[in-house]
Amino acid sequence: MREPVALRASDADRDRIADILREALAEGRLTADEHAERIDGVYRAKTLGELEPLVRDLPAGRDAAGSGSGTDFGSAAYDPAPSRPTAGAVPSVADENLVAVFSSSVRKGRWRVGRRTHAYAIFGSVEIDLSEAIFEYQQVVIKAISVFGNVEIRVPENISLRGNGGGVLGNFEVDTLDSAERDAPVVFVDGMAILGNIEARPKRGKLVRDLQDRIDRHMRKHLGH
Repeated sequence: MREPVALRASDADRDRIADILREALAEGRLTADEHAERIDGVYRAKTLGELEPLVRDLPAGRDAAGSGSGTDFGSAAYDPAPSRPTAGAVPSVADENLVAVFSSSVRKGRWRVGRRTHAYAIFGSVEIDLSEAIFEYQQVVIKAISVFGNVEIRVPENISLRGNGGGVLGNFEVDTLDSAERDAPVVFVDGMAILGNIEARPKRGKLVRDLQDRIDRHMRKHLGH
C-alpha cells in the first residue's frame, strides 16, 4: 500500500497549500521572495510529499502534517466540509428571497448573509455575489430554482462550497471547494434548473475578510494571550 505522501497531488491540494502560503505572507511569516519561491514549488509539486515541506514550518502546515512525520499529510491536510448541513443548523424558512420574473435581481457588495437564501429565476436572472459578504454563520444554504432563467453564485476562495441538485434540459453546476481552514464558512447550493442554468463557483482573488481575524483570535485564546 502506498504511503499518502507518495500520492499524486491534485489541483485542490495545490490550491490549499497556496492558501496557507498566502496567509503566511499576509501575517509576515514569509517574505515576498520566500513566498514566490514556495509558490513556484507548489505548482511544480507532483506528489503530496513534495507539498508538505513547503508549509512544514508554518502553523497551518503543522496542523496539516499531523504528527510531523509527513505520512498523514494526504489524509489530514484538512477536515473536509460535510456534504449536507448539520441537522438544525439551518432553518427551513428563508431569511431572504431573491425573485426575478422577466427581470433581474442582484445581491452583492458588503452584506450580511443569512443562514438560508432562496433564489427564483423565471425567464430572468439572479446574481448572488458572496465575495465581499459578511458571514455570521458557518453553514449557509442557497436554494435556487431556475425556469428558462439563470442563477449565478460567486463565493470567496477561502470558504467551502457544496452542491446538490440537477437539471431538466438545463444545467446545474457547482465547483466543489474545500477551505484549508477548519472554521471557514460552508455554502451549500441546492437547486433545480428547468430549461435554465444554475452555477456556483469561487471568485478568484476574493477572500472572506474577517476569516483570518477569527483564526487569529482563536489562536490567541489557545495560546493564552
